[in-house]
Amino acid sequence: MKFPAALLILVLLTTLATAQEHPAITAQPNTVFVGADGRFEANPDTALVQFNISAQEDTSRAAYERASKAAEQVRQILRANGIEPKAAEIGYFSLQPVYDYKNPKRKLVAYRVNANVSLKLKDFSKIAPIVQQLSESDVTENQSLNYTLEDMEAAKTRAVEDAYRRARESATAVARASGRTLGELSYASVDTFENIRVVNPLQARAMSTMRMEAAAPAPTEEFTPQTVVITAHVNALFTLR
Repeated sequence: MKFPAALLILVLLTTLATAQEHPAITAQPNTVFVGADGRFEANPDTALVQFNISAQEDTSRAAYERASKAAEQVRQILRANGIEPKAAEIGYFSLQPVYDYKNPKRKLVAYRVNANVSLKLKDFSKIAPIVQQLSESDVTENQSLNYTLEDMEAAKTRAVEDAYRRARESATAVARASGRTLGELSYASVDTFENIRVVNPLQARAMSTMRMEAAAPAPTEEFTPQTVVITAHVNALFTLR
């Protein structure tokens, strides 16, 4: 009997997908193998504010001095909000020539300084004024704000516990339906995942170019930070009595 080529490919892909979904274990008599997903939602404990300090001038010295003045304004904003400047971290710093590539001789036209700054905040009440003041100061570019969970391991443990509970409940139901009782755990595998939110570059750029009136609230004000969702998948093999 001959299978059509498309059907044969479908069978092979289904077999591969099944092999990837479950670990290869040797089937044993009087056992039950189950898989279950669990999750845990945690409130974020850290706000990560990121932005760039950029300056472009005709000479490298002028570009460096302008970037230094911009950095000093950032330090003043942080101090005004009760934050030590050393709490902010520099991810990279670059001073690069800018060329006019339309010119056949690749003419040097300017120098540009770029620095990436990251600031972690535990006090969420400081987020709105800092975001607003950085936008109004016109010294930063590409601002972004993300809420994260630093105590990730504890959240993963809770997600695994939820997944295992669901797996055991499923195994217990199978055992009960077959007139048996569930025995000890013989084997288990665990995978955990966390939701990763990627900031849209257009949104980040739009935030950095906003110029708000002094009386207008910051765009983050009065909103609740999105929860961090941790999911886990548990495969478990139990004995049957």
